[in-house]
Amino acid sequence: MDLILLGKAVLLGVVEGLTEFLPISSTGHLILVGDLLDFNDERGKAFEVIIQFGAILAVCWEFREKLWKVASTIKTSPTSRRFVINLIIASIPAMGLAFIFGKHIKALLFSPIPVASAFIVGGLIIFWAERRQQKISIAKSHIKTVDDLMPMDALKVGLAQCAALIPGTSRSGATIIGGMLFGLPRAVATEFSFFLAIPVIGGATAYELLKLWKNPVALSGDFTWAIVVGFISAFISAFICVRWLIHYVAGHNFIPFAWYRIVFGVLVLFSAYSGLVAWS
Repeated sequence: MDLILLGKAVLLGVVEGLTEFLPISSTGHLILVGDLLDFNDERGKAFEVIIQFGAILAVCWEFREKLWKVASTIKTSPTSRRFVINLIIASIPAMGLAFIFGKHIKALLFSPIPVASAFIVGGLIIFWAERRQQKISIAKSHIKTVDDLMPMDALKVGLAQCAALIPGTSRSGATIIGGMLFGLPRAVATEFSFFLAIPVIGGATAYELLKLWKNPVALSGDFTWAIVVGFISAFISAFICVRWLIHYVAGHNFIPFAWYRIVFGVLVLFSAYSGLVAWS
């Protein structure tokens, strides 16, 4: 068993879990850390997508009562049906664009420099969104929970999620900040982002697993164990992060994450152009 590979899997799993639901881009962090660990080949990219489902299971566990209620009442409850319809509507734009342009995006943008640039731009957008929240009242004051969202609200968040196809943008950041810009309360936008991750990342994981299943050589014993270890690490760290974020958004804004994105992005760019790190 390759202990070095397993160590990389644990580290990447923790990075995934801690960054998946924060507006700082899990994909961007995985690309950067994977590059530093020399784990950025095709198997490494597939690994990064697959372990994201470990983080999604953490959301499913945290919101298990809500999900069970929706599943058990979907035939009788209009609210449950609208919730599911909203998730479907919000998932379609990004999944459709990923299917069409996914290969081109991976070829052109899945590298440290574009990721660092997206970090900085995303941080500036968060500053703008938070300042806008302070200057205007919430346009949709009647929306108190995710059950109050209408299909048009879901479509707007789904369109905002398309920006996350650019690595370094952050799927959570795009949906949460996009929702806030469209007038949703911060807590509602954050919770809907949690639920929206289930079909979007679940679909991406299933696609990567199917590709690996068709290529038994890629799915070697050591790599299979790496996926298991990374999956578990992502689940545990994501569960901790989700619990923390739920409490955080109740009384705080996302300005600290904006500063983090900008500083981190600048450091990566500086390290690249100064020659301190030989990014690929």
